[in-house]
Formats: sequence, structure tokens, C-alpha cells
Amino acid sequence: MRRRWLILLAIVVLVAAGASVFTVSAFQAAKTSQQAGSPVATVAAEGLPAAPFVMFRNTAPGQGFGQAATVLLADPTGQRALSGHSCDRVYAVMNLVSCLSTRNEIPTKFEATVYDRSLDPVESWALGGIPSRTRISADGSLLASTVFVSGHSYAAAGFSTETVIRGRDATVHGNLEEFALISGGTQIKASDRNIWGVTFVPGQPDAFYATASSQGKIWLVRGSLQDRTLTVTATGIECPSVSPDGTRIAYKKSVSGTLVGHRNIAVLDIASGTETVLAEQRDIDDQLEWLDADTVVYGVPRDESGQDSDVWSLATDPAAQPSLFIEHAWSPAVVRQ
Repeated sequence: MRRRWLILLAIVVLVAAGASVFTVSAFQAAKTSQQAGSPVATVAAEGLPAAPFVMFRNTAPGQGFGQAATVLLADPTGQRALSGHSCDRVYAVMNLVSCLSTRNEIPTKFEATVYDRSLDPVESWALGGIPSRTRISADGSLLASTVFVSGHSYAAAGFSTETVIRGRDATVHGNLEEFALISGGTQIKASDRNIWGVTFVPGQPDAFYATASSQGKIWLVRGSLQDRTLTVTATGIECPSVSPDGTRIAYKKSVSGTLVGHRNIAVLDIASGTETVLAEQRDIDDQLEWLDADTVVYGVPRDESGQDSDVWSLATDPAAQPSLFIEHAWSPAVVRQ
């Protein structure tokens, strides 16, 4: 018996050693890759721009890969300023940045960090899983984050999310799965509920929209922080984004009405309930962002590796075609003022 235990111990040590060697090798390869030259013009950022800008995750290979970066809104193809901070997901308003990141340590750690307009960290906390979505309210008072606690895709069986809204006044509103999910006046109490894709309503500090799912179905829900409720307002809608004037919602529309299948881009007029499906034919997996009153932007991977991507723009006219907006970019946030 003692011999068997010694053999088992030796196997465990060898496996652990092999895993450590692989981790170190992968880290060194990634570091070498990130020291290579970049195909885009870059400069070190000294802070957030004073003029309107777009913040995004830089996916250009080489120096600066994975860092939060900015370009001026008036010149999106121009020189990008690298923040020096690596983010898997990023969002910004004029004076604040939300960065969700993966720390390549043993074991792997996930972290949320808030930066001020000088790009100095002002707050950070541990995340419970793989970064997925983040948003900040227009006035900078609320911050939402979504992570995968298990799984890594909303279409995967058995995935689980954790979506939390925090106030900049240190109030933590908690995991949205703890809010009451209501449809047609009846509370849905299924244990497989998941909530993600928060978007805040301008001028209404208590209100937000998000995606809710259970039993393979997905819904658009309107949330109330005060009442701690999520009320179903439509079906087949994922990752909503409220327009700057608060009158419309852009989102990914599920063709099947469920978690699986193709996603189109659509826009809903909140007052009339009129839905307009746009001309983008690709299956989109990013949360949309409003470029202006009549245009949305979103990331599209370049290939199946998921390492590089581009941000595209699309007018809300159903006849309009998508156009390339920023090369080698992901997770865009448009900051107008």
C-alpha cells in the first residue's frame, strides 16, 4: 500500500511539474509576442482625451495587445493611445474606466479595476469568473459587470453568470440573479436563471435593461434597483443597449427566440414597440454601442481564434450596410462629452 501511495505521489508531482512548465512556457511565448512591433500607430496615453473619443480593447498583435486604448472620435483610424492596462472587457465615460481583466497567475485570477481620467486605479475587486460584459451609467454613478462563473458562452449548456451592479458611492446592489424575475405578473423562480448584458437608462438612476434566461429562453427585462425586480418586456432579445436619448434599444435578436441560433442586429422603439431588423448578416456576439443617434458599433472577430477583431459601424436604416470603423479592436465605448 505504501508503494502505491508513493507511485501516486510521484505521478501527481510529475503532472504538476508539467503543468507549471506549460504555464511558464505559454507566459513567455505571450510576452515575446507582445514585445513585437504593432501594425498600428500607437502612443502611450497620458490620460483620457479631453475631446470626444472611443475606448476599446486593442487587439492588434505585438506591443500593446490586450490593452485598453483610445482614439479620437473625429479620427477613429488615427493613432491610438495605449493605456498600459490590459483588459478583457472595457468601458468608459468621460472621467471613468471600467476594466475587467484576467491575471495570469497560479491559480488564474479575475479582477475588476476602475481607473480615473488620469488612468490611475481608484478601486479594484475580485471577480468570480471569466470577464464577459461591463457598462457604466452615463453619469458615472453606476457600474455593471458580468462574468462566467461556469462555461464561456451563452449558448453553452450549463453556463452560469454573475452580474453585479455597484454604485460609485460604495453601494453594492448585489447579484442580479437575486432580484425577482417577473413575467406577466408571475415570478419565475427557476434555479437556472442567468442575467447579463446590463445597459443603463439615461436620466433614470433606478432603471436599467438586461438579458435574462431560463430553460433555454431569453428575454429583455427592465430592472429596478430600488424594487430589486427584473420585469420581462420582450422575448428573443440579448445584450441590449439604450440609445443616448433613451428612446430606443439596440440589441442582438435571436432568430429562434432561444439561446441557440443566429443573431441579427435590431433596434426597438420603446414608445411604439416597433422593431427594425438591420442588414448585418454575420452572427454578432458583442454588446452593441451607440456611435451617435443613428449608428451603432460592435466588435466582430477576424477568425475563429478570437485573438484579433475589428469594430464595425452600422446605420439604423434597414437598407444600410456595415462598414469597418476601427481595425484590430474590440469592446468599444463611445464617449461624447
